[in-house]
Amino acid sequence: MKATISGLGYYLPEKVLTNQDLEKMVDTNDAWIVDRSGIRERHILAEDEPCSLMVVEAARRALQDAALDPLQLDMIIVGTVTGDMLFPATACLLQAELGAVNAAALDLGAGCTGFIYALVAAEKFLLASDMRHVLVVGADAVSKVIDYTDRSTCVLFGDGAGAVVLAKTEDQNGILETYLGADGRGAKDLCMPAGGSAIPATRESVEKRLHYLRMNGTEIFKFATKIIVEVSDRLLKQAGLSYQDVDLFIPHQANLRIIQFAAKRMKMPMEKILVNLDRCGNTSAGSIPVALGEAYEQGRLHKGDIILMVAFGAGLTYGGAILRWGKD
Repeated sequence: MKATISGLGYYLPEKVLTNQDLEKMVDTNDAWIVDRSGIRERHILAEDEPCSLMVVEAARRALQDAALDPLQLDMIIVGTVTGDMLFPATACLLQAELGAVNAAALDLGAGCTGFIYALVAAEKFLLASDMRHVLVVGADAVSKVIDYTDRSTCVLFGDGAGAVVLAKTEDQNGILETYLGADGRGAKDLCMPAGGSAIPATRESVEKRLHYLRMNGTEIFKFATKIIVEVSDRLLKQAGLSYQDVDLFIPHQANLRIIQFAAKRMKMPMEKILVNLDRCGNTSAGSIPVALGEAYEQGRLHKGDIILMVAFGAGLTYGGAILRWGKD
């Protein structure tokens, strides 16, 4: 018995923020951004649009693709660190919007690794119980916690959401192997200092701009270039596969340099790697499911294909999954 993707969908906000737009907001320029990240534009939510807007739309599209009634869902897991509120869970808001009254609902916070963590959790719930369908969403509204006076971070991130429906299958297709990990020693290298119980919201915390994302770019880059290859190596070894067996590699869309570094180490041609960060930027937990949805939409996924997905993010967390594609 395996967990397989029976439906998927994604959503990107209508508003597009280009590098040229950022040139008017902060001391930067298009050439600098493209050279250091590969990003040219990113989608961002409007001021009055919450993260749940993207979550609901991506989920509805995934359910439609799976031809599944929301009442058939047994569980909803949303991977996000930018939910509408600290509590309740965005998954509960989604459950209400869908009318999925039979589903348990929870959020899972693992930064940019959020979708992978949620996917692995969903697989375990599905296979260890009498559940039949679990909805998994990866989404983040990073624009809501970005300091647009900080050119080192504001050029990198965008908003987006992707969703998949996991179902049980008895055939050979589905999730083959998974792996999760974390290194909490790097927790402060990517964080939002205020807004929790350590530094509750005060006038002082707001004036010090502590409610925005903070990132040690150098440390994150070093961590990412190392861990993306280590996770890929481990997953392939667990599955008894090689890089030559991989039909499509979907890495977290953080930085083109990181992806190119990994491709070189893996001896994998860029033609086998999905890259959409030039148009989407880093959408955090939305990154991999949005890319997966685009690959499906573009006809790049064929039944029996081996798909490798690897992510890394705040925590510092990391993880990945290998699946054999089962949809026609």
